[in-house]
Amino acid sequence: MFEAIPAKVKIVEVGPRDGLQNEKAIISLEDKLHYISLLVDAGLNTIETTSFVRSDKIPQMSDARDLFTQVKKLAKFNQLNFPCLVPNLKGYELAKEVGVSEIALFSATSDDFTQKNINCTVEESFQRMQFVAKLAQKDNVKIRGYISTAFGCPYAGKTSSQQLVKIVEKFLKLGVYEISIGDTIGVATPKQVFDYLKDIFRVAKPNQIAMHFHDTYGMGITNILTSLESGVSTFDSSSGGLGGCPYARGATGNIATEDVLYLLNSLGVSTGVDMEKLKKASTFILNKVNKKTPSKYLQSTLDRSK
Repeated sequence: MFEAIPAKVKIVEVGPRDGLQNEKAIISLEDKLHYISLLVDAGLNTIETTSFVRSDKIPQMSDARDLFTQVKKLAKFNQLNFPCLVPNLKGYELAKEVGVSEIALFSATSDDFTQKNINCTVEESFQRMQFVAKLAQKDNVKIRGYISTAFGCPYAGKTSSQQLVKIVEKFLKLGVYEISIGDTIGVATPKQVFDYLKDIFRVAKPNQIAMHFHDTYGMGITNILTSLESGVSTFDSSSGGLGGCPYARGATGNIATEDVLYLLNSLGVSTGVDMEKLKKASTFILNKVNKKTPSKYLQSTLDRSK
């Protein structure tokens, strides 16, 4: 145990997009910019910034063009990455107009989920994405893939590793450099994660895989440890534990970056992230959304500071 844990881990901070997109509060452009600046100051260099979606569907992301126009100025003086989610060709065109250099495409293992979420089957989602992927490759734009419902679906129930592997292969054919495996409703367990990753690594390399856990049943950190020992070195997380799956009753949403960082620090794994500065960013945005943090680390340290 602990012998295979990588010396360095990349944290993909998803708070500004995946976190805020699932919060009810609408945050101002100025506050989003300040939040992202605080995350950069904390040492996070890959920050999922926004999504180019219809504002009537997701009003929290209605300022995507203006936000990215401001955020990309930060990248001129730092080695920073600001990936943005695009749901379709129109979203890609909007993102390209403002200079987005990395996009994220998404699908799932479950037709039930994609039908309710994006009104198409899994196969149809890839038919749509292939046009976006071809354009992105032509434009020299990096592509990241997201797979939802990797370990369970709120509508179809338990999913299989065989189906997950098929979706991983589909994304690799699109030319993505990395695939985020999403535990959308937080039902994954360590043995399941271990078994699924073993199957995934038959078709993908560990450095092509990221893990995206939710903490609905308190298994998030344990699942990350299992993933580390399996060879994964990239993890998505949300500062302060922002966000929450709208499809799962009682789901606590994204695992908190602070909790992930506490684990990694305890293992001597390098991340380049400063915990105290990260706490400052999380405290700022949690106050703006008027939400108590689900992060165990933040709860403990903030209580002691009172």
